[in-house]
Amino acid sequence: MTVLEQFFFSVFSHFKGQFKQKANTIALVYISVLEIAIMFVLGCFFAAFLSQLNSDVMSSDKGWTLFVLIAIGIHFKNWIKYGGKKRKVMNAKFNRKKTAEHNIVLLLLLPFICLGFGLLLLQAV
Repeated sequence: MTVLEQFFFSVFSHFKGQFKQKANTIALVYISVLEIAIMFVLGCFFAAFLSQLNSDVMSSDKGWTLFVLIAIGIHFKNWIKYGGKKRKVMNAKFNRKKTAEHNIVLLLLLPFICLGFGLLLLQAV
């Protein structure tokens, strides 16, 4: 089980007690935002790196368009992966292993930390 799957099920199990029917949606949105934030940091890093090399690989407008398309693709992939039967199978594996719970406050702050690093890297461009 990957780290992102463990994060998903930690958020899912935390919110399952409070919001029984909306827990899957909350966890799905969380994992999508986290993956998009990580992709944003990587994109900003490569943009800053390539600008320091004075390399013009892609224009800024095309880069943002690519970012939006990839973000939509990530959310669609997670919607397929964590919805329905596949999520129930992974949930059974997660509950059987009894992995350690992650700190929910840190998990919820992780996308904001990634966005902060990305914005910091964007200043270097």
